[in-house]
Amino acid sequence: MWQQIKEIYAYREMLKNLVAKELRARYKGSVLGFLWTFFNPLLVLVVYSVVFSFVMRVQLEHYSMFLFVGLLPWNYLATSAQMGVASIVAGGGLVKKTYFPREILPLSIVLANLVNYLLSLFILLPALLIVQIPLTIALLAFPVVLVAQTLLVTGLTLLLAAANVYFRDLEHITGVVMMAWFFFTPILYPLEMVPPELKGLFLFNPVVPVIKAYQDIFFYGQFPDWASLGSFAGGAMIFLVLSLTVFNRLQRNFAEVI
Repeated sequence: MWQQIKEIYAYREMLKNLVAKELRARYKGSVLGFLWTFFNPLLVLVVYSVVFSFVMRVQLEHYSMFLFVGLLPWNYLATSAQMGVASIVAGGGLVKKTYFPREILPLSIVLANLVNYLLSLFILLPALLIVQIPLTIALLAFPVVLVAQTLLVTGLTLLLAAANVYFRDLEHITGVVMMAWFFFTPILYPLEMVPPELKGLFLFNPVVPVIKAYQDIFFYGQFPDWASLGSFAGGAMIFLVLSLTVFNRLQRNFAEVI
């Protein structure tokens, strides 16, 4: 695994260029270009504010902001998985022509989505202040939560990208699984609303601790549950190590199979 990390670091300029290329390609040809990185979350926030404030009238103060706080990191996870699953196959021409650490292809997707998430904070933070949700010292915990989530996102994206080379249906299955996973994650509703008899099932959802941590930091203005977050981070690290190991074994035949 350390050899993989060293190789990736040695090709960091290639990784940086792929991330920049990915970010540029998303809005290529559009009038506003990269500004859509800010307009997308802003428009989503406006839509949710209108729908849930005037139509559905959910009984939770500032519900649209509660939803927005959980939705942004979820999009980071879901978009990375759904775009990353096809990254090796899509880069097949490059894989066949030259040698480079194959991990760079899915990693570039993860990092591009990480940049998008960080930029979306320029919409989230002012919006919280506008609706008078105070920003507290709990924000100091944000980098810890983000690193923990990135471990999971990276491991998941690497695993999906490698497996999709051999099982192409995975590219289509991933979207359905992510949609189901979304509804079993407390983003549309607080975890406290889950019936006690069903809460046990939510313990098997690995992203519950990290989404709850974001809600604690941004919406409730309190530090997250460090024990729960620590367990999540430890599990995410183990998962990443396993994903790198599996990726290393599967990549040997990428050029022949693609």
